[in-house]
Amino acid sequence: MTAGKAPLDRAAVEERLAAERAATLTQIEALTRDFQAIVDANALVAVDDEHDPDGSSTAFERAHVSSLLTQARAHLEHLDDALVRLGEGRYGICERCGVEIPAERLEARPASTRCVGCAGAGPR
Repeated sequence: MTAGKAPLDRAAVEERLAAERAATLTQIEALTRDFQAIVDANALVAVDDEHDPDGSSTAFERAHVSSLLTQARAHLEHLDDALVRLGEGRYGICERCGVEIPAERLEARPASTRCVGCAGAGPR
């Protein structure tokens, strides 16, 4: 830890991660409902994507929601990993170079595993 910096407020970080986790779970539930609604709506009509003027937009909509759902699930996994790192005392430490991740970065991206410099450096 750098001299002059306040120690990590573990309770505040845990609360922030838990709140973001809850919001992500809510987002996953909503996206799952949206995806199912698209599937259900398509099941009611004989859809021929090739000849139906709305078929391609329906396929796009389904793919878009599916992609958002995949991203939300990955974010949830990253938040869970951050909670594990917090419990192990590794939260806020760059996994690549070992320096402290700036508080501003953790505020913007609480599940960050790398400092700004290492985040742009790509895989190790």
